[in-house]
Amino acid sequence: MPKVITAREAEELVRKGEQPPAGSILTPSARDVFGGGSLKSSFKGSGAPATSSFGGSHSSRQPVEPSVPDYEFKWAPGSDPKTPGEIEKFFHSPAINVLKERICEMGRRLWQKDYTDGNGGNITIRVGDNLALCTPTLICKGFMTPADMCLVDLDGKQLAGTRKRTSEAMTHFGIMKRQPAAKSCVHAHPPHATAFAIANVNIPSCLIPEAEVFLGKIGVAKYQTPGTPANADEVGEVGKIHQAVLMQNHGVICWGKDVEDAYWKMENIDSYCRTVWIAAGLGGGLHRFTGGQAKELIDLRQKLGMPDPRSGLKECELCDSAEFRPGAVCQTPAAPAKSDCGCQSGGGGEKSDPTIEAIVRAVTEQILKQMKA
Repeated sequence: MPKVITAREAEELVRKGEQPPAGSILTPSARDVFGGGSLKSSFKGSGAPATSSFGGSHSSRQPVEPSVPDYEFKWAPGSDPKTPGEIEKFFHSPAINVLKERICEMGRRLWQKDYTDGNGGNITIRVGDNLALCTPTLICKGFMTPADMCLVDLDGKQLAGTRKRTSEAMTHFGIMKRQPAAKSCVHAHPPHATAFAIANVNIPSCLIPEAEVFLGKIGVAKYQTPGTPANADEVGEVGKIHQAVLMQNHGVICWGKDVEDAYWKMENIDSYCRTVWIAAGLGGGLHRFTGGQAKELIDLRQKLGMPDPRSGLKECELCDSAEFRPGAVCQTPAAPAKSDCGCQSGGGGEKSDPTIEAIVRAVTEQILKQMKA
């Protein structure tokens, strides 16, 4: 069996100026230590000049074309293991062991960011036509080990692993069955995004370009009891066209082409909600960019291979959260302006009404007088 090189072992090899053994497999963390390259990359060390895996010196190497690491797990259709022996061999194969370690790494990130508490949250990676790795039930996501992982089919039957699978895996599979591009799902309870889900407030759009590109239109799934078929159907339908979904009174689920991609979207949505919350309290209103500018971002998102249900909308329909207001305002919002195509535009801030402000001041003065008396 090929040797799997961990991040700690990679750091030791770098320190010694050595290379991984031939045929070994680098974990994602180990690849990061070596600069994100493959086994053909050169390694820095304190001893002899760095060499490639083919023995040439660094100066004689051909330039390597810059690339982006691809962690998406790919399988040949129809290749799912069938017999108990085949399943066990697959579950303990080097490629699957790397994914188990990666799930644990994402779990630690979730826990360190306060996106999970107690045994909250769960993670899945699709690894076959009808197979997925998932986290077990009743475990803190910050302290999982590869030995804790489970292998299940997309109907929820556990095929391998010594710990019982999470009951909420079926919610993930509700998305995966409807959206083939969903290779991994991450569910957690990030506090700022979950606050929007509890308050039943739609997250406003057309505020930050990165959110439009990497999150797209954020979906909202109506509340259903967690872990039930009803919840799997509700979230599955919404998640089919939305990569980030608020689950009312529950939390957030995001999907991506690999587990880190799904985790990044969890960071994206909570950071976005936190920024909106802070901006809403500054008193200057939320100033959106235009529908035309939003369309440019949606086009960019689609070029990156990410779906967006807004692609067929008119520009004046893209910034659809004009009804969002801070929790308390002492002014009347300006009437929405009409755009050329007849839609109401959400752009611009709010203008105060002198009459309303006078009333507020008078009432405040009366309350202060009564309190002093």
